[in-house]
Amino acid sequence: MLALPLYDDNPTQRLPVVTAGLIAACSIVFLWQLGLDDNASEDASFSYGMVPAVLFGYAELPDRLRAVPAAATLITSMFLHGGVLHLLGNMLYLWIFGKGVETALGPSRFLVFYLLCGAAAALTQALTAPTAEVPMIGASGAIAGTLGAYLILHPRANVVVLLWIIIFVRLITVPALVLLGIWFALQLLSALSMDPGEPGVAFWAHVGGFLVGMVLVLLLRQRGVAVMQPRRTQAFAVAPPRAGRRFGGGSVPPSGRWE
Repeated sequence: MLALPLYDDNPTQRLPVVTAGLIAACSIVFLWQLGLDDNASEDASFSYGMVPAVLFGYAELPDRLRAVPAAATLITSMFLHGGVLHLLGNMLYLWIFGKGVETALGPSRFLVFYLLCGAAAALTQALTAPTAEVPMIGASGAIAGTLGAYLILHPRANVVVLLWIIIFVRLITVPALVLLGIWFALQLLSALSMDPGEPGVAFWAHVGGFLVGMVLVLLLRQRGVAVMQPRRTQAFAVAPPRAGRRFGGGSVPPSGRWE
């Protein structure tokens, strides 16, 4: 089964320049990665990815791979990706949910928020396996923080999701509270069932980033921005009975749905 969010119903009052800029930055770095051969690509993952054992001093990189201080990889790691699908999935989530959070925080605070969430997510993953020598890369932790913030700000927003089960394909509308609640539960269950020191998805980074994002948005939101905001559309409302009311020459039956 595939459940892929496509867009939400929250309008943005301004161009989300930071969200767009982060997507552009990750895309440019990925194009650079594509130009590397296999050995150079692996070296880049160790040089700019977060390696827990290196971060905490249990291991050292060869001199040729020490491109930045170990602490800086908490930031640099979130701009690298392991493949096209990894990049596209992360950027889709960032675009859908980042716009609303950037509107609530403002561009400058959103950039700080995003970087803090990404660093906290990487640190969470590192703490679960401090001697691991597998590099962690990807923006998932920072984006998880963005999802956590979105849940605090817009739990009743509507998100259109592409649902694909074998040959069954349909667009469904899901409240953000349900969608993001299920997403977080799956990340937590996966984190509890996997060895954090083994290669694979950094689920603890997702969990840590999400929780940090929920807290940081309360501290960094602009004055006057409310939490738990109401939905912007009535996608789940049933129209009251108004038999015979006409629009454009047709009639709307009493059981019709309104958007």
